[in-house]
Amino acid sequence: MSKRLDNKNIVVTAAGQGIGKATAIAFSNEGANVYATDINSKTLEILNKDYPNIKVKNLDSTNKKAVEEFSASLKKVDVLFNAVGFVHHGSILECDEKDWDFSFNVNIKSMFFMIKSIIPIMIKQNKGNIINVSSIVSSLRGLPNRLVYGTTKAAIIGLTKSIAADFIKNNIRCNAIAPGTVHTPSWENRVKAFKDPVKAKKDFIARQPMNRIGTPEEVASLAVYLASDESDFITGIAHPIDGGMSI
Repeated sequence: MSKRLDNKNIVVTAAGQGIGKATAIAFSNEGANVYATDINSKTLEILNKDYPNIKVKNLDSTNKKAVEEFSASLKKVDVLFNAVGFVHHGSILECDEKDWDFSFNVNIKSMFFMIKSIIPIMIKQNKGNIINVSSIVSSLRGLPNRLVYGTTKAAIIGLTKSIAADFIKNNIRCNAIAPGTVHTPSWENRVKAFKDPVKAKKDFIARQPMNRIGTPEEVASLAVYLASDESDFITGIAHPIDGGMSI
């Protein structure tokens, strides 16, 4: 029985944990040849040990030269899944220039480098699919204390629409996924940073209309659909998966 992503070559960034890891696993389970990249070699080693069919590569997606060298080693890429991201906490009064620059470097420049390096392969193939992880906190919705995070995630939606418009005639699709709060190691670390982590966790859950937060596996399921030929008529869209936050 064939699987939804049989023989597709897929590159996944930030695949060491959270949404990136769950998506890399889901892609592999659906028959894809997955190249999992991350800046953290230890988490990649764990992923490769548990899922030996997934190829792993230590890669800093904010390093232009490293991204170009990695991309040069690829002969065929059907799907690029960009999941690199960082959450800065604070309003504009708590955001210094270095915080602003760091967030833009991680959240948007990493995707710029990855797409710019890999899209020529897709153009040559006359076929390709790019999926960028944005957030419901973006141009879709504003939340307190998420100034630079929301700004960068809005930029990802703009990037997504621009790529979709520019390369639609090359049979290259580009969509974004906009999750609400998702239970990831990153989220756990943010909760622990509060003075009262127990209250912080309750507050995060309380702002979700479904009264729970999402799972990486739920986001991965949407990613599988967008990576598959089932979604071949969809491009340039930010797809919320947020437990009702955008209602």
